[in-house]
Amino acid sequence: MIVIHHLGISQSDRIIWLCEELEVPYELKLYKRDPETGLAPAEYRALTPFGTAPIISDGELQLGESGAIIEYIIETYGEGRLKVRPGAAGYSDYLFWFHFANGSLMPAAMVDMIANQLEDADVRVLKALRARLDRAYDQIENRLADVPYLAGDSFTGADIISVFPLTTMRMFAPRDLEPYPHIREYLKRISQRPAFINAMAKADPGFTVPVS
Repeated sequence: MIVIHHLGISQSDRIIWLCEELEVPYELKLYKRDPETGLAPAEYRALTPFGTAPIISDGELQLGESGAIIEYIIETYGEGRLKVRPGAAGYSDYLFWFHFANGSLMPAAMVDMIANQLEDADVRVLKALRARLDRAYDQIENRLADVPYLAGDSFTGADIISVFPLTTMRMFAPRDLEPYPHIREYLKRISQRPAFINAMAKADPGFTVPVS
């Protein structure tokens, strides 16, 4: 059985959500952040040199990195669900948006978070850094103007990996969604999925994911 090592309010909620969508049995181990530093506790850092979430165990396997874990679970347990097969219509869109989340969107959000803390930084530098996140949001908004989900008409792993930077990450890199009506509607649809509701309740009881 898969064991999900979940660090509170972190990207590992993606993995809980994925297992709920696929109805894959899993054991959930919860780890609270250090109250002083906000970082992973010692027992979590013992699992990985970087002390970052997510991490899963599956038998003898231990695996980190959201993208790798999502691909592993979909390929191993998904039975063809939540992905677009090579050669099928929309396959390149699925690949692009799956990797856009951690390849472009999350790095831009991280840079924006750091920029918010640079009180003495050159204003021109801050504007340039924040423009990266603007472009990422604009690209997603334009995509969702044409299709209900990032890979096209169907909900896939590309959506599961993309929602965290559009929701919880905004607690650390604030972003007003008012200029993005299609993203807002997309997140509303996502937040109504039973698997999403169940996963978020298990991941961080009492925490409300900012979907608007």
